[in-house]
Amino acid sequence: MLESRSRGGAAPIDGTASTHLIRLVRDTARRAGVGADQLAAIHGIDDGVLAGELNRIPLSSLVRLWELLARLGPEPGAGLAVVAAAPLGTLTTWDYLVTNGPTLADALRAAQPYHRLVTAAAEGFDLAHDGDLTVGFRTTAGDPAVAAVINEYVLAYYLRRAREATGRRVIPARVAFSRAAPHNHDALLDAFGTDRIEFDAPADTITFTAADATAALPRADPMLADLLRSHADLVLSTARVIPGPLEAFRVALAAALAAGDASLATVARRLAVSPRTLQRQLAEHGTSWRAEYDQVRYEQAKTLLAEGHLTTSAIADRLGFTDDRALRKAVHRWTGTSPTHLRTN
Repeated sequence: MLESRSRGGAAPIDGTASTHLIRLVRDTARRAGVGADQLAAIHGIDDGVLAGELNRIPLSSLVRLWELLARLGPEPGAGLAVVAAAPLGTLTTWDYLVTNGPTLADALRAAQPYHRLVTAAAEGFDLAHDGDLTVGFRTTAGDPAVAAVINEYVLAYYLRRAREATGRRVIPARVAFSRAAPHNHDALLDAFGTDRIEFDAPADTITFTAADATAALPRADPMLADLLRSHADLVLSTARVIPGPLEAFRVALAAALAAGDASLATVARRLAVSPRTLQRQLAEHGTSWRAEYDQVRYEQAKTLLAEGHLTTSAIADRLGFTDDRALRKAVHRWTGTSPTHLRTN
Protein backbone atom coordinates (compact mmCIF):
# COMPACT_ATOMS: atom_id res chain seq x y z
CA MET A 1 0.00 0.00 0.00
CA LEU A 2 1.00 3.62 -0.50
CA GLU A 3 1.82 5.46 2.70
CA SER A 4 1.44 9.19 3.21
CA ARG A 5 3.26 11.25 5.81
CA SER A 6 3.05 14.83 6.99
CA ARG A 7 4.87 17.01 9.49
CA GLY A 8 2.57 18.03 12.33
CA GLY A 9 -0.68 19.95 12.18
CA ALA A 10 -1.94 22.66 9.88
CA ALA A 11 0.19 25.79 9.45
CA PRO A 12 -0.41 29.06 7.58
CA ILE A 13 1.77 27.92 4.67
CA ASP A 14 -0.12 24.66 4.20
CA GLY A 15 -2.37 26.18 1.53
CA THR A 16 0.47 27.74 -0.44
CA ALA A 17 3.12 26.94 -3.05
CA SER A 18 6.76 27.97 -3.41
CA THR A 19 7.85 30.91 -5.52
CA HIS A 20 10.17 28.57 -7.45
CA LEU A 21 7.35 26.31 -8.62
CA ILE A 22 5.10 29.29 -9.40
CA ARG A 23 7.82 30.89 -11.52
CA LEU A 24 8.53 27.63 -13.36
CA VAL A 25 4.89 27.10 -14.33
CA ARG A 26 4.32 30.78 -15.12
CA ASP A 27 7.32 31.00 -17.43
CA THR A 28 6.36 27.77 -19.19
CA ALA A 29 2.83 29.11 -19.74
CA ARG A 30 4.29 32.32 -21.13
CA ARG A 31 6.51 30.43 -23.59
CA ALA A 32 3.54 28.28 -24.60
CA GLY A 33 1.64 31.36 -25.72
CA VAL A 34 -0.53 32.23 -22.72
CA GLY A 35 -1.28 35.95 -22.96
CA ALA A 36 0.32 38.54 -20.72
CA ASP A 37 -3.13 39.85 -19.76
CA GLN A 38 -4.19 36.40 -18.56
CA LEU A 39 -1.05 36.05 -16.46
CA ALA A 40 -1.37 39.57 -15.06
CA ALA A 41 -4.82 38.68 -13.72
CA ILE A 42 -3.36 35.99 -11.43
CA HIS A 43 -2.57 37.18 -7.93
CA GLY A 44 0.97 37.01 -6.56
CA ILE A 45 2.97 35.87 -9.59
CA ASP A 46 4.81 39.07 -10.52
CA ASP A 47 8.61 39.12 -10.45
CA GLY A 48 8.77 41.26 -7.32
CA VAL A 49 6.82 38.78 -5.21
CA LEU A 50 8.57 35.76 -6.71
CA ALA A 51 12.05 37.15 -5.96
CA GLY A 52 11.93 36.02 -2.33
CA GLU A 53 12.37 32.34 -1.43
CA LEU A 54 10.50 32.86 1.83
CA ASN A 55 7.39 34.22 0.10
CA ARG A 56 4.59 31.69 -0.24
CA ILE A 57 1.89 32.08 -2.88
CA PRO A 58 -1.74 30.91 -2.44
CA LEU A 59 -2.28 27.50 -4.04
CA SER A 60 -5.20 29.01 -5.97
CA SER A 61 -2.72 31.06 -8.03
CA LEU A 62 -0.75 27.94 -8.95
CA VAL A 63 -3.93 26.09 -9.91
CA ARG A 64 -4.94 29.03 -12.09
CA LEU A 65 -1.62 28.75 -13.95
CA TRP A 66 -2.20 25.03 -14.48
CA GLU A 67 -5.69 25.86 -15.79
CA LEU A 68 -4.21 28.15 -18.43
CA LEU A 69 -1.83 25.39 -19.53
CA ALA A 70 -4.67 22.86 -19.63
CA ARG A 71 -6.62 25.13 -21.99
CA LEU A 72 -3.89 24.85 -24.61
CA GLY A 73 -5.19 21.44 -25.64
CA PRO A 74 -6.49 18.07 -24.44
CA GLU A 75 -3.48 16.03 -25.58
CA PRO A 76 -0.47 15.32 -23.33
CA GLY A 77 2.49 17.66 -23.45
CA ALA A 78 1.82 20.69 -21.24
CA GLY A 79 3.05 19.01 -18.06
CA LEU A 80 6.03 17.57 -19.91
CA ALA A 81 6.96 21.06 -21.12
CA VAL A 82 7.16 22.26 -17.52
CA VAL A 83 9.54 19.41 -16.63
CA ALA A 84 11.65 20.06 -19.73
CA ALA A 85 12.23 23.60 -18.41
CA ALA A 86 13.28 22.37 -14.95
CA PRO A 87 16.86 21.08 -14.73
CA LEU A 88 18.17 20.02 -11.34
CA GLY A 89 18.23 23.06 -9.05
CA THR A 90 15.16 24.81 -10.47
CA LEU A 91 13.19 24.03 -7.30
CA THR A 92 16.32 24.65 -5.19
CA THR A 93 16.29 22.83 -1.83
CA TRP A 94 13.57 20.36 -2.79
CA ASP A 95 15.41 19.27 -5.93
CA TYR A 96 18.56 18.49 -3.98
CA LEU A 97 16.69 16.72 -1.18
CA VAL A 98 15.06 14.24 -3.60
CA THR A 99 18.37 13.48 -5.31
CA ASN A 100 20.75 13.27 -2.34
CA GLY A 101 20.93 10.04 -0.38
CA PRO A 102 22.60 6.62 -0.35
CA THR A 103 19.96 5.44 -2.86
CA LEU A 104 17.01 6.92 -4.74
CA ALA A 105 14.61 5.26 -2.30
CA ASP A 106 16.52 6.68 0.68
CA ALA A 107 16.60 10.18 -0.83
CA LEU A 108 12.86 10.26 -1.53
CA ARG A 109 11.99 8.83 1.87
CA ALA A 110 14.11 11.43 3.65
CA ALA A 111 12.69 14.23 1.52
CA GLN A 112 9.03 13.25 1.92
CA PRO A 113 8.38 15.13 5.20
CA TYR A 114 9.52 18.33 3.49
CA HIS A 115 7.10 18.23 0.58
CA ARG A 116 5.56 21.52 1.75
CA LEU A 117 8.74 23.22 0.56
CA VAL A 118 7.34 23.13 -2.95
CA THR A 119 3.56 22.87 -2.73
CA ALA A 120 0.57 22.77 -0.39
CA ALA A 121 0.33 20.16 2.35
CA ALA A 122 -2.91 18.78 0.90
CA GLU A 123 -1.17 17.93 -2.38
CA GLY A 124 -0.32 14.33 -1.54
CA PHE A 125 3.17 12.87 -2.05
CA ASP A 126 3.04 9.10 -1.48
CA LEU A 127 5.76 6.45 -1.38
CA ALA A 128 5.71 2.65 -1.36
CA HIS A 129 8.94 0.65 -1.32
CA ASP A 130 8.36 -3.08 -1.41
CA GLY A 131 11.07 -4.11 -3.83
CA ASP A 132 10.07 -1.69 -6.56
CA LEU A 133 9.66 1.96 -5.58
CA THR A 134 6.35 3.67 -6.35
CA VAL A 135 5.86 7.42 -6.15
CA GLY A 136 2.27 8.66 -6.14
CA PHE A 137 0.68 12.08 -6.25
CA ARG A 138 -2.82 13.27 -5.31
CA THR A 139 -3.68 16.76 -6.50
CA THR A 140 -6.54 18.75 -5.00
CA ALA A 141 -7.40 20.30 -8.39
CA GLY A 142 -11.01 19.41 -9.10
CA ASP A 143 -11.07 19.85 -12.88
CA PRO A 144 -10.01 16.54 -14.51
CA ALA A 145 -8.27 18.34 -17.38
CA VAL A 146 -6.22 20.43 -14.96
CA ALA A 147 -5.44 17.42 -12.77
CA ALA A 148 -4.21 15.55 -15.86
CA VAL A 149 -1.66 18.28 -16.64
CA ILE A 150 -0.50 18.47 -13.01
CA ASN A 151 -0.07 14.71 -12.67
CA GLU A 152 1.72 14.51 -16.01
CA TYR A 153 4.19 17.10 -14.70
CA VAL A 154 4.67 15.42 -11.32
CA LEU A 155 5.37 11.92 -12.64
CA ALA A 156 7.70 13.23 -15.33
CA TYR A 157 9.43 15.39 -12.70
CA TYR A 158 10.32 12.37 -10.55
CA LEU A 159 11.59 10.50 -13.58
CA ARG A 160 13.84 13.41 -14.52
CA ARG A 161 15.18 13.67 -10.99
CA ALA A 162 15.76 9.90 -10.83
CA ARG A 163 17.82 10.11 -14.00
CA GLU A 164 19.79 13.07 -12.67
CA ALA A 165 20.38 11.39 -9.31
CA THR A 166 21.53 8.06 -10.74
CA GLY A 167 23.38 9.47 -13.73
CA ARG A 168 21.73 7.07 -16.14
CA ARG A 169 18.64 6.84 -18.33
CA VAL A 170 16.22 5.27 -15.87
CA ILE A 171 13.22 3.57 -17.48
CA PRO A 172 10.23 3.20 -15.14
CA ALA A 173 8.75 -0.23 -14.53
CA ARG A 174 5.31 1.28 -15.10
CA VAL A 175 3.44 4.59 -15.16
CA ALA A 176 -0.21 5.00 -14.21
CA PHE A 177 -2.54 7.92 -14.86
CA SER A 178 -6.04 8.34 -13.45
CA ARG A 179 -7.05 10.31 -16.54
CA ALA A 180 -8.82 8.71 -19.48
CA ALA A 181 -6.62 7.55 -22.33
CA PRO A 182 -5.95 10.43 -24.76
CA HIS A 183 -6.38 10.00 -28.51
CA ASN A 184 -2.62 10.16 -28.92
CA HIS A 185 -0.05 9.64 -26.19
CA ASP A 186 3.14 9.46 -28.25
CA ALA A 187 4.53 12.36 -26.19
CA LEU A 188 4.19 10.26 -23.04
CA LEU A 189 5.83 7.25 -24.68
CA ASP A 190 8.80 9.40 -25.66
CA ALA A 191 9.08 11.17 -22.32
CA PHE A 192 8.83 8.08 -20.11
CA GLY A 193 10.71 5.78 -22.48
CA THR A 194 8.25 2.93 -22.07
CA ASP A 195 4.92 1.68 -23.33
CA ARG A 196 4.00 0.36 -19.88
CA ILE A 197 1.63 3.28 -19.35
CA GLU A 198 -1.83 2.71 -17.87
CA PHE A 199 -4.83 5.04 -18.05
CA ASP A 200 -8.03 5.16 -15.95
CA ALA A 201 -5.90 3.93 -13.07
CA PRO A 202 -6.96 4.25 -9.41
CA ALA A 203 -4.06 6.65 -8.73
CA ASP A 204 -1.35 8.60 -10.52
CA THR A 205 1.94 6.82 -9.91
CA ILE A 206 5.36 6.09 -11.35
CA THR A 207 7.18 2.92 -10.35
CA PHE A 208 10.93 2.41 -10.46
CA THR A 209 12.53 -1.03 -10.54
CA ALA A 210 14.17 -2.36 -7.40
CA ALA A 211 17.53 -2.12 -9.16
CA ASP A 212 17.08 1.60 -9.84
CA ALA A 213 15.56 2.29 -6.44
CA THR A 214 18.43 0.71 -4.48
CA ALA A 215 21.44 1.51 -6.67
CA ALA A 216 24.04 3.67 -4.94
CA LEU A 217 23.80 7.32 -5.97
CA PRO A 218 27.17 8.54 -7.25
CA ARG A 219 26.99 12.00 -5.64
CA ALA A 220 25.54 11.07 -2.23
CA ASP A 221 26.77 13.47 0.45
CA PRO A 222 25.49 12.87 4.04
CA MET A 223 26.78 16.23 5.30
CA LEU A 224 25.06 18.09 2.47
CA ALA A 225 21.86 16.16 3.19
CA ASP A 226 21.95 17.32 6.82
CA LEU A 227 22.50 20.92 5.71
CA LEU A 228 19.62 20.69 3.24
CA ARG A 229 17.23 19.43 5.92
CA SER A 230 18.33 22.18 8.31
CA HIS A 231 17.77 24.77 5.61
CA ALA A 232 14.37 23.25 4.79
CA ASP A 233 13.34 23.50 8.45
CA LEU A 234 14.40 27.15 8.49
CA VAL A 235 12.48 27.96 5.30
CA LEU A 236 9.32 26.27 6.55
CA SER A 237 9.47 28.03 9.92
CA THR A 238 10.11 31.53 8.54
CA ALA A 239 8.05 31.52 5.33
CA ARG A 240 5.77 34.51 4.70
CA VAL A 241 2.35 33.89 3.23
CA ILE A 242 1.39 36.37 0.51
CA PRO A 243 -2.28 37.24 1.11
CA GLY A 244 -4.68 35.87 -1.46
CA PRO A 245 -6.77 38.32 -3.52
CA LEU A 246 -9.77 38.13 -1.18
CA GLU A 247 -7.63 38.73 1.91
CA ALA A 248 -5.82 41.63 0.19
CA PHE A 249 -9.18 43.13 -0.77
CA ARG A 250 -10.49 42.91 2.80
CA VAL A 251 -7.37 44.63 4.15
CA ALA A 252 -7.74 47.41 1.57
CA LEU A 253 -11.45 47.80 2.29
CA ALA A 254 -10.91 48.01 6.06
CA ALA A 255 -8.17 50.60 5.57
CA ALA A 256 -10.34 52.66 3.22
CA LEU A 257 -13.25 52.56 5.65
CA ALA A 258 -11.01 53.64 8.52
CA ALA A 259 -9.80 56.52 6.34
CA GLY A 260 -13.38 57.59 5.64
CA ASP A 261 -13.41 56.83 1.92
CA ALA A 262 -14.59 53.26 1.35
CA SER A 263 -16.03 53.59 -2.13
CA LEU A 264 -15.68 50.83 -4.71
CA ALA A 265 -13.53 53.10 -6.87
CA THR A 266 -11.20 53.95 -3.97
CA VAL A 267 -10.64 50.33 -2.95
CA ALA A 268 -10.12 49.26 -6.56
CA ARG A 269 -7.52 52.01 -6.93
CA ARG A 270 -5.71 50.77 -3.80
CA LEU A 271 -5.54 47.31 -5.40
CA ALA A 272 -4.46 48.67 -8.80
CA VAL A 273 -7.45 47.16 -10.63
CA SER A 274 -10.56 48.62 -12.23
CA PRO A 275 -13.85 48.59 -10.28
CA ARG A 276 -15.27 46.17 -12.84
CA THR A 277 -12.33 43.77 -12.41
CA LEU A 278 -12.65 43.97 -8.64
CA GLN A 279 -16.34 43.08 -8.79
CA ARG A 280 -15.56 40.15 -11.08
CA GLN A 281 -12.86 38.89 -8.73
CA LEU A 282 -15.22 39.08 -5.78
CA ALA A 283 -17.84 37.13 -7.72
CA GLU A 284 -15.23 34.45 -8.49
CA HIS A 285 -14.75 34.08 -4.73
CA GLY A 286 -18.47 33.73 -4.13
CA THR A 287 -19.00 37.16 -2.62
CA SER A 288 -19.82 40.74 -3.64
CA TRP A 289 -18.89 44.34 -2.91
CA ARG A 290 -22.14 44.88 -1.00
CA ALA A 291 -21.69 41.78 1.17
CA GLU A 292 -18.05 42.57 1.97
CA TYR A 293 -18.76 46.24 2.66
CA ASP A 294 -21.59 45.30 4.99
CA GLN A 295 -19.43 42.77 6.81
CA VAL A 296 -16.50 45.11 7.41
CA ARG A 297 -18.83 47.87 8.65
CA TYR A 298 -20.34 45.37 11.08
CA GLU A 299 -16.92 44.32 12.38
CA GLN A 300 -15.72 47.90 12.81
CA ALA A 301 -18.98 49.01 14.40
CA LYS A 302 -18.78 46.16 16.90
CA THR A 303 -15.20 47.10 17.80
CA LEU A 304 -15.87 50.83 18.10
CA LEU A 305 -19.00 50.33 20.21
CA ALA A 306 -17.18 47.93 22.53
CA GLU A 307 -14.33 50.43 23.01
CA GLY A 308 -16.84 53.04 24.14
CA HIS A 309 -14.73 56.09 23.21
CA LEU A 310 -17.00 57.48 20.48
CA THR A 311 -20.65 58.46 20.46
CA THR A 312 -23.08 56.56 18.28
CA SER A 313 -23.28 59.56 15.96
CA ALA A 314 -19.50 59.70 15.61
CA ILE A 315 -19.35 55.98 14.83
CA ALA A 316 -22.14 56.35 12.27
CA ASP A 317 -20.23 59.15 10.60
CA ARG A 318 -16.94 57.22 10.56
CA LEU A 319 -18.58 54.16 9.01
CA GLY A 320 -20.41 56.09 6.31
CA PHE A 321 -23.96 55.93 7.67
CA THR A 322 -26.23 58.90 7.05
CA ASP A 323 -26.93 59.28 10.79
CA ASP A 324 -27.02 57.34 14.06
CA ARG A 325 -30.54 56.12 13.28
CA ALA A 326 -29.23 54.34 10.17
CA LEU A 327 -26.49 52.79 12.31
CA ARG A 328 -29.04 51.56 14.86
CA LYS A 329 -31.07 49.93 12.07
CA ALA A 330 -27.95 48.25 10.73
CA VAL A 331 -26.93 46.96 14.18
CA HIS A 332 -30.41 45.52 14.69
CA ARG A 333 -30.21 43.81 11.29
CA TRP A 334 -26.77 42.39 12.08
CA THR A 335 -27.36 41.28 15.66
CA GLY A 336 -31.05 41.62 16.51
CA THR A 337 -30.12 44.05 19.27
CA SER A 338 -29.10 47.69 19.79
CA PRO A 339 -25.83 49.66 19.86
CA THR A 340 -26.29 50.13 23.60
CA HIS A 341 -26.39 46.35 24.06
CA LEU A 342 -23.15 45.94 22.10
CA ARG A 343 -21.47 48.59 24.27
CA THR A 344 -22.21 46.64 27.43
CA ASN A 345 -21.58 43.07 26.24
